[in-house]
Amino acid sequence: MRAVQALLSRELRLALRAKTDWLMPPFFLLVVVTLFGLGGKAHDPALSVYAPAILWVASLLAALLTLERLFRPDYEDGTLEQLCLAPGPLYALVLAKFIAHWLLTGLPLVMLAAPLAVGLGLSGTAVPTLVAGLALGTPCLSALGGFVAALTVGLPRTGLLLPVLVLPLIVPVVIFGAGAVRAAQEGLDAQAPLYFLAAILVLSLSLVPGVASAALRNAFD
Repeated sequence: MRAVQALLSRELRLALRAKTDWLMPPFFLLVVVTLFGLGGKAHDPALSVYAPAILWVASLLAALLTLERLFRPDYEDGTLEQLCLAPGPLYALVLAKFIAHWLLTGLPLVMLAAPLAVGLGLSGTAVPTLVAGLALGTPCLSALGGFVAALTVGLPRTGLLLPVLVLPLIVPVVIFGAGAVRAAQEGLDAQAPLYFLAAILVLSLSLVPGVASAALRNAFD
């Protein structure tokens, strides 16, 4: 636990030194949603209909912007190799990296979702469902995207490879997340899609760190 706490503290300190990199995802979300609002007609009811898809897709694309920085800086300066050689379980350290990524990227997106949803005309009853879905879905992206980042960390530059590999993995998250908001908009029970998101989150946090650890060790073989 001390190693995990030390790694979390280190990630937060490094983020304070590179504020621009971590401000990019919420700024991207704000710009995309604002452009959708400005591009449509004033008080257009169609905008509220597409609001769940707009917010979910924009949030997940915003989170993709920082995935390459999850392991690559540590790989390039030798820190990642030291983590792999450390006596503690690499599984726990990788999980700490995922948590730090969500705190720096996913949590700001979740906090921005409610005011942006209101701006798009989303009904008040659907906003809590949107926030709950993003709170469950964005950690899944940090975990699944972190696995792909670990898988490709040994490559010179991933470019478009990382988003191409991540997007198919997060399709179920988008389907259930946007589906929960649409159900809430129509006055239906949105618990079932949220339960599916919670199940994906539990599986991601249980299985993905171990697989990502193996991928990181393989990068040094």
